[in-house]
Amino acid sequence: MRLLRHGSSGAEKPGLLDAEGRIRDLSGEIDDITPEVLAGDSLARLARLDPAALPAVGGNPRLGPPLARVPNLICIGLNYADHAHETNSPIPEVPIVFMKHTGCIIGPNDQVRIPRGSTKVDWEVELGVVIGRRGSYVDEARAMDHVAGYTIVNDVSERDYQFHGGGGQWIKGKSPDTFAPIGPWLVTRDEIRDPQNLDMWLEVDDRRFQDGSTRTMIFNVAHLVSHLSRYMTLLPGDVISTGTPPGVGAGVKPDPVFLKPGNVMRLGIAGLGEQRQEVGQA
Repeated sequence: MRLLRHGSSGAEKPGLLDAEGRIRDLSGEIDDITPEVLAGDSLARLARLDPAALPAVGGNPRLGPPLARVPNLICIGLNYADHAHETNSPIPEVPIVFMKHTGCIIGPNDQVRIPRGSTKVDWEVELGVVIGRRGSYVDEARAMDHVAGYTIVNDVSERDYQFHGGGGQWIKGKSPDTFAPIGPWLVTRDEIRDPQNLDMWLEVDDRRFQDGSTRTMIFNVAHLVSHLSRYMTLLPGDVISTGTPPGVGAGVKPDPVFLKPGNVMRLGIAGLGEQRQEVGQA
């Protein structure tokens, strides 16, 4: 299934995308797409529905984040060797873990706003892993049993806040409002045969900057789920943003490129859809 939430911000309704690309409303089946829906038997029940029997949603409604009330947005840094190289960083021996404030989550096509006084806002297309089952000390061989599905995360980052003006604390550079577009869909695990074989890309104003694949991850999805569960209990609805391939603005040589008001970002991952964000000013 390709689950989604449609409607104005704060008033989204649950839905799914049918085989013809039409939005079907799920309001008669569930109140919203929440961690509780992922954790219970609701996913299996929804999978048995005939999409053609659900009401079609007309027009071109706004898409919100595909999951409401995300408990934690957990991120992995430098998880692609070629991205580590472009930032002049050593290859990590263990996953680098940081958090983004969940208040920065927005819909996949909502406006990204540059913070006041900021000059170094960057982009990062990433595979998002959505947890469906609570887990602690999860064996890597069983880790995928805890995954409900996948989505796209744009891990927008303010590099000066991240490394300098914020005191070298990544969460400050990662958490300004609008810095986590997620979606367009939550694609259930059964739809993605191999999460380690997904092409991914990002463009700014039609210029291709990122063109990579999850094949080049240093730590794969199963390893990340297992590793994180040693240090924190993973909860249904947690989103793990698994790192970005090369091509971020800070890595452009000889002069880095950063976002400015009026820019348009487009990004996508095979099987998970596309995002589009206009850049504005806070």
